[in-house]
Amino acid sequence: MRRGIAATALVASFALAATACGGSDSGDKADGPVTITWWDTSNATNEAPTYKALIKDFEAANKNVKVKYVNVPFDQAQNKFDTAAGASGAPDVLRSDVGWTPAFAKKGYFLPLDGTEALADQAKFKPNLIEQAQYDGKTYGVPFVTDTLALVYNKQLFEKAGVEAPKTWDDLKTAAATIKSKTGVDGYWGSTAAYYAQPFLFGEGTDTVDASAKKITVNSAAAKKGYGTWLSLFSGKGLHKADTTADAYAHIQDAFVNGKVAAIIQGPWEITNFYKGSAFTDKSNLGITTVPAGSTGKAGAPTGGHNLSVYAGSDSAHQKAAEKFVGFMTSAKSQTQIALKNSTLPTRDDAYTAEVKADPGIAGYQTVLASAQPRVALPEYSSLLTPLDTELLKIAGGKESLDKGLGNAETAIAKLVPDFSK
Repeated sequence: MRRGIAATALVASFALAATACGGSDSGDKADGPVTITWWDTSNATNEAPTYKALIKDFEAANKNVKVKYVNVPFDQAQNKFDTAAGASGAPDVLRSDVGWTPAFAKKGYFLPLDGTEALADQAKFKPNLIEQAQYDGKTYGVPFVTDTLALVYNKQLFEKAGVEAPKTWDDLKTAAATIKSKTGVDGYWGSTAAYYAQPFLFGEGTDTVDASAKKITVNSAAAKKGYGTWLSLFSGKGLHKADTTADAYAHIQDAFVNGKVAAIIQGPWEITNFYKGSAFTDKSNLGITTVPAGSTGKAGAPTGGHNLSVYAGSDSAHQKAAEKFVGFMTSAKSQTQIALKNSTLPTRDDAYTAEVKADPGIAGYQTVLASAQPRVALPEYSSLLTPLDTELLKIAGGKESLDKGLGNAETAIAKLVPDFSK
């Protein structure tokens, strides 16, 4: 993630402070409703309308609270919140990526929610998701939506080629070659992004760092083996070459939804977009399975998603209103409505109703959640992917060797976690 505050961002933070923080909202009156601001980082087209509708329901049931909705692009939100909170002008509620929670909690920007109205239903949420919302023994967010990566595939193309969903990366290579021979379509197209390469590390029983041992493991023998497998899936029969352009994500997604490639690794945030493609007008054609296993026999991908967190810098009235709002938005009723409208995964079991699970995308991803691996509770963890994004792109594009790229990544990561050994 980007670090540092540019001068222009700092100026912008003071402008945000005038409107973002509920405690400074000029519309509040002693005998009038409290106005809180929510920064939503979801897709403004596919997801935001559902949230806006829920806000109206919340306001109708809580006449003393108004919610100012602001959609902030996800790729800008972390820096914007960091800047705004540092200037005491952050929104009362943030839809925060789970990877941001430790860093913002450590800085004192998030309010602990243990024992508050926001977390009254704590026992209803999946325990591993509550764990991801915690830092240093306290809970700083309520799980809102969850996700993980899965191998998604075109059932018709797999059936035409006579192959089954692969259990290992070697199985995937074999299936890709057969699909190419039988259908003329590439069997698999991988991503160069570091987040999408994480399953290859997990499959070798390792990660970017070992937080308990305070050791950088991105250049370990196990990591090299995992990244070696990742690299091998960019060449060979039925394996699409690496796309190193800025639009790679869109290219891979478009190819999959329109039947030009049989399988990719992707998350549930794309479910609604899968269904918009020509290959999945029949939703039942979407196959979803756990990412293939590595040489250790382990298979899994990072647990992702978003929490709703409350800003610690606003006054008591706004914090109480924010906690009430968070509790409403993460209730079983709200999560059910969100899942039905947005095809996102609920974070509590009582929201997986029969109607919700009738969506094959949700039902499919729910089955792979059990293998998902929580992220390391390290404030710097999310930022560790940034140097890897740079180096993996060069490696996949043939600009540098695997050894050199991982060595460079190790050096860069060492600067982010200086107390970790190599």
